[in-house]
Amino acid sequence: MIQTVVKRDGRVVGYNEEKIKAAIRKAMLTTELGEDESLIAKITDRIGARGNERMTVEEIQDMVELELMKSPRKEVAKKYIAYRDQRSIARRAKTRDMFHEIIEAKNNDITRENANMNTDTPAGMMMKFASETTKPFVDDYLLSEEAREAVRAGYLHIHDKDYYPTKSLTCVQHPLDRILENGFSAGHGESRPAKRIETASIIACISLETAQNEMHGGQAIPAFDFYLAPFVRSSFKEEVEYLERLTGRDLSDLKERTFTDYTIRPLDGLDGDERLLQHAMNRTVSRVHQAMEAFIHNMNTIHSRGGNQVVFSSINYGTDTSAEGRCVIRELLNSTYEGVGNGATAIFPIQIWKKKRGVSYLPDDPNYDLYRLACKVTARRFFPNFLNLDATFNTDELWRADDPRRFEHEVATMGCRTRVFENRYGERTSIGRGNLSFSTINIVRIAIESMSIVDRDERIARFFRELDRVLDITARQLDDRFKFQSTALAKQFPLLMGRLWNGGDKLKPEETIAPVINQGTLGIGFIGLAECLIALVGKHHGEDAEAQKLGLRIVSHMRSRVNEFCEKYGHNYSVLATPAEGLSGKFTARDRKSFGILPGITDKIYYTNSNHVPVYYKCSPRHKAEIEAPYHPLTTGGHIFYVEIDGDATHNPRAVADIVDLMDRYNIGYGSVNHNRNRCMDCGYEDATAELDECPVCHGHNIDRLQRITGYLVGTTDRWNNAKLAELNDRVVHE
Repeated sequence: MIQTVVKRDGRVVGYNEEKIKAAIRKAMLTTELGEDESLIAKITDRIGARGNERMTVEEIQDMVELELMKSPRKEVAKKYIAYRDQRSIARRAKTRDMFHEIIEAKNNDITRENANMNTDTPAGMMMKFASETTKPFVDDYLLSEEAREAVRAGYLHIHDKDYYPTKSLTCVQHPLDRILENGFSAGHGESRPAKRIETASIIACISLETAQNEMHGGQAIPAFDFYLAPFVRSSFKEEVEYLERLTGRDLSDLKERTFTDYTIRPLDGLDGDERLLQHAMNRTVSRVHQAMEAFIHNMNTIHSRGGNQVVFSSINYGTDTSAEGRCVIRELLNSTYEGVGNGATAIFPIQIWKKKRGVSYLPDDPNYDLYRLACKVTARRFFPNFLNLDATFNTDELWRADDPRRFEHEVATMGCRTRVFENRYGERTSIGRGNLSFSTINIVRIAIESMSIVDRDERIARFFRELDRVLDITARQLDDRFKFQSTALAKQFPLLMGRLWNGGDKLKPEETIAPVINQGTLGIGFIGLAECLIALVGKHHGEDAEAQKLGLRIVSHMRSRVNEFCEKYGHNYSVLATPAEGLSGKFTARDRKSFGILPGITDKIYYTNSNHVPVYYKCSPRHKAEIEAPYHPLTTGGHIFYVEIDGDATHNPRAVADIVDLMDRYNIGYGSVNHNRNRCMDCGYEDATAELDECPVCHGHNIDRLQRITGYLVGTTDRWNNAKLAELNDRVVHE
């Protein structure tokens, strides 16, 4: 006798014979003889009695078909079968329509969910087909009922849900020295240790590309200058050895010379060893420049994940004060300034200047000249962004200026904003660690549902009760995903576990990664603080002190709960100021459908990114810094501070330095500068002319605005989804 039924979404419910009767009745009503209640009851009783204790919906429907075919009403069986087919087609219709949009290369929010992915290419299409068909599987079989309901109801978004079944982790900060000094194997063939700067540059690219194929998020190098510096020296020695062969002399003393810098100088007026020394130095700097040029070029052309997108890469640098490290930094910046191809701005890697007093910020600092160059490059090329190592939450008491490996105690970040530093289960460092997965809460929806409560205190109290409920669900969902990821085998991630992830090299291929992944973080993100506050108190935090007070109370509460989750579940939970891209319009669209258009809340097709002051709100950079800075110590899973500046920033690097000064003054962790940059998509010409509609070089009209979408650049806004395009159009200059 049937007791329970397994539904198509995996849920188990009690058996209800009335549903069978209703389905048979519908089929009968479409025939000439109409319904026959006695036959309906007879068939239903027989199925209920003869079925197994637990059956699936499909198995029960198969029994109905057989019973109808054995009955005198065979025409009803045909109608019932046709009805089943129609229902099956209807269930697949959404997938069919979505596939057609991908096939036809339509621009919409499905195909433009990730601006770094070109879904018009065959490889991109295959990735999107796989992505969209995997998500329902996750909903049906891998999520708990409470998590599935939270997603369905619009309270929760699980990032990279399509990668959930792969058990992959999000991102990692590459300890590149392990690879450069020891080589690596990524499954097919092996890479030997590097000996010269060109090889080191190529291996850095290969490391980022290979790891991208093993993970679902971005890749970063935490100390690019420190890692490549030794190969500047070895390349210099190689040049001296060449001169030894050329002159027949022993030049060992030149090989061991120490320098404060590597600079190119003309050979005129030099003779003897000084001429040879300068020649070797000139050749070395030229090689470093070409290696950096090649690195940038490769990171904008080599593809990962089935060939449909360039590697989402970031590099951190700025604090190596050795002559060799400075050479790497200078030539990297010079190459970035020159551009790639026909002079276009490089989209990747996202470059991050590590600003530290006494090292790379103040006029008397050894790398101050390079800091000024970094500001100049940013003014033209958007990068580097700036990471404030002097922020109170970014400092480490173990850092020492005379420590050759001091970079191990410097925080590093991913360009989009992801930050990993604190660690309850190992060394406090960014290196060899990353985010495991993250999910974002729709705090706007929670606030909207509280709006009907007239009393302000009761309204806010209700908001916090509901926020706690969703926070609990999110923490459990991330713990569930962590447990699922823990069952992956080390051999599934040959480079990640072989060389990159801390402790991974101790695992055997058939062992699970469970013993080591707790070094990573689980992020609980939020979106739309501005709209949330408008719903609760009528104003956002940029325009009202009381709203700001409530905003800080909300994010502080999230931080407190996250600390509780760390203790309860034994993981590194963190609060993330979510870098919403595809998500920026998803929550809004759902909330509009539920609640209509609410002024200041759902009247735009996007929610404001995390805790930012709304992009449409006019204020000074200083005011924006004052408002957003207090959220940075609370969102240690990742954050970023943006300022939009006006005019041609190429001629105003001081404006960039002024923003870094604000970061220093207000204890801001990570920031960047946005400005106007036009790009001719036909010939690659770039300038900052306002409203440029014709290229002065080729006279073409295919002009695009190069802009930052979340933490990274996109070469064309054609790949932006509608919500992010709307946000871009609403952005105002901060002055």
